Amino acid sequence: MLHRFTAPHSHNTNDHDKPVAARGSSSEMALRRNVAAEPASEARTDQTLQSQDGRYLEAKVRLHRRLIEEINLTAIEKLPPNELQQQVRELVTEYVRSERLPLNAHELHNFSLELYNEMMGLGPIEPLLKDPTVTDILINTHEQVYVERRGQLERVPIRFKDEAHLLRIVNKIVSAVGRRVDESQPMVDARLQDGSRVNAVIRPLAVDGPLISIRKFSKQPFSLERLIEIGSLRPQMAELLAGAVKARVSVLVSGGTGSGKTTMLNALSNHISHKERLVTIEDAAELQLQQPHVGRLETRPANIEGKGEIRQRELVRNALRMRPDRIIVGEVRGEEAFDMLQAMNTGHEGSMTTIHANTPRDALARLEQMVGMAGFAMSQASIRTHIASAIAIVMQLSRLSDGTRRTISVSEITGMEGDVIQMQEIFHFVPRGIDAERRVLGEFKATGIRSKFLDKLKMIGINVDTAYFDPSRAL
Repeated sequence: MLHRFTAPHSHNTNDHDKPVAARGSSSEMALRRNVAAEPASEARTDQTLQSQDGRYLEAKVRLHRRLIEEINLTAIEKLPPNELQQQVRELVTEYVRSERLPLNAHELHNFSLELYNEMMGLGPIEPLLKDPTVTDILINTHEQVYVERRGQLERVPIRFKDEAHLLRIVNKIVSAVGRRVDESQPMVDARLQDGSRVNAVIRPLAVDGPLISIRKFSKQPFSLERLIEIGSLRPQMAELLAGAVKARVSVLVSGGTGSGKTTMLNALSNHISHKERLVTIEDAAELQLQQPHVGRLETRPANIEGKGEIRQRELVRNALRMRPDRIIVGEVRGEEAFDMLQAMNTGHEGSMTTIHANTPRDALARLEQMVGMAGFAMSQASIRTHIASAIAIVMQLSRLSDGTRRTISVSEITGMEGDVIQMQEIFHFVPRGIDAERRVLGEFKATGIRSKFLDKLKMIGINVDTAYFDPSRAL
């Protein structure tokens, strides 16, 4: 049960100041003590607000902060939703009166509804999840929360009551997707209901307390056209890549953390025919494919007894029995690389995946190491031949110093020369310096080398302007 606010000047105990429970509710107390309005002296020292909106926002933040301090989080979950929502509304109404906030009935309803959603959702970070300008939420213990907006990190005045409060939020997230996080399994990958990706690390691995990273799910999937608008690549590059996807050319998207690999994979997948059957394989499902015929597979961690784990390799193997036209692996990380390459070489051309690497050549080296993890007695030359025959395009993405994301290289694998995989760069980004606002300046350039797969594009009726490959022309 939620106690009502008491006006700052009121000291009498009367029916108006009694808890809601005293008027008929039998619910368990959800507050350990009354959440009183702040003293008048404290209110007088507050910074003068310049507008009603500013005062409304400050009041909301202050009320939510005091609720986090006072609320009994376990008891509140036992209240029926309708009763809890009604008590929150009464609490907010009393608070608004004591603070003399000029809210009409509609604004008061929205105020209480927002507060209720924050309490019953994911606590203090609920507003951040609803903020369209926030792309990443980074929680460093219960005391610090950072967000990324427009490529830049900034600390936000969000707080949790204590470590137990933060752990409660984490467990709420992971239990919703059938996973767990505890001392025996202190790391977990999960997702929110909207598809946002969550990674959590708790004690004893996180020395100072839980560390949570949330990569928010874009409600509107990025297309190549949208990536052109934000400057991630140029129209000529997008046209060539879209044609390659339609012509079933296999693509490896390489880049560092936060460079936009999954976004690029989603954008490329828009150009796959809706007549094809696709199977996706991920640790935490986040791909947003627009095709009607998609089978989504997700790995499963071991249970509390250490059994029942399903890894990406098993899923890739099983996907081959599901009659896919293409297999899309969200990120290749280990021995499943061998099975992925096998699929690309045995009738599943046009499959795609991502990999963590800083350059196209590093991406191939990492892929080679992963194939070696499969445990087969293959020579280095055999592994490299396997890679060269399976993958045609390697895209390199990068997050620049100003927070922007660029496709800094589009390269093509042309075959083997001796024991070395031959690769030629078709397009690249040339940085030119930094302007007064610390933005990276540069331009996309063609290298002058024409793609070998242009003939494959012509076979399906796609003619790419050869002027795109002229290094003397700006893209």
